Amino acid sequence: MSEKVILEAGDTAPGFTLADDTGQQVSLSDFTGSQVILYFYPAAMTPGCTKQACDFTSSYDELKGAGFRVIGISPDKPEKLAKFREKEQLTITLLSDPDKAVATAYGAFGEKKMYGKTTEGIIRSTFVIDAYGKIAQAQYNVKATGHVERLVKSLELA
Repeated sequence: MSEKVILEAGDTAPGFTLADDTGQQVSLSDFTGSQVILYFYPAAMTPGCTKQACDFTSSYDELKGAGFRVIGISPDKPEKLAKFREKEQLTITLLSDPDKAVATAYGAFGEKKMYGKTTEGIIRSTFVIDAYGKIAQAQYNVKATGHVERLVKSLELA
């Protein structure tokens, strides 16, 4: 078993190309020159993930105005992401990582504790990537509730 990746500020963000909720291919390189908030969540349409996605959508105008694009990545298929977008009226980019390769490259997949049990799955994580493709912030094991508000403060936007 390979050693788990932990990204830190200053590291180069791993590149990727994944399908969005419409099936279009989206690459991290499409956002070169923009700052990106990339976050990994376990599953669309679950309470915590819905709260987090809705919070990012609520803050999207403010984040976009400050030069940030928001990308959410989960193992869900594009069809489920499309239902999630429609049901919750999400304005952020949603990408499908069914084999969890991108989550693994970012250290956002692996062992985690849930309800006292150790399981393997998506570790709720957020990465702020600068306009040059470098990690500016890496946050692992974030809590869904209040996360976006804390992130906005850490970016000194609020």
